[in-house]
Amino acid sequence: MTKKVILLVEDNPDDVDLTLRAFEKTGTLNMANELIVVRDGQEALDCLFGSGPYEGRPLTPAVVLLDIKLPKVDGLEVLRRIRENERTRLLPVVILTSSREEQDVLNGYSLGANSFIRKPVNFDKFLDAVHQLGLYWLLLNEPPPSNHVKPD
Repeated sequence: MTKKVILLVEDNPDDVDLTLRAFEKTGTLNMANELIVVRDGQEALDCLFGSGPYEGRPLTPAVVLLDIKLPKVDGLEVLRRIRENERTRLLPVVILTSSREEQDVLNGYSLGANSFIRKPVNFDKFLDAVHQLGLYWLLLNEPPPSNHVKPD
């Protein structure tokens, strides 16, 4: 079984801890899965495209969990760049945010988000949301073949 990587793009340390605890509690993180956390939009782009401190080591995660309100480069711009790049165009991106703005939902889907999830305030509801995320994106979803290049 190939290890599946989840890339969490989140600048709030409390939300990172909460997400990590939820993934651990639901059993999503185990020998077969790994969570990598980056703290701002620029670091996410560097990680995905193998630039900056990640020079020559681009990451292709099973799914990206992307916050919208990020320092340096906002989440919607990160999404736009993911969809512009041939190698990452088909990468599943789930916007996971506390934003309640309807425009954020519209912008996220317009830019090609696969899903938009508002972070529940209640830990038990958040736990359930993370469990469902892991179940769907890591076990049920059939990703495109890694050697597939989508034509222009």
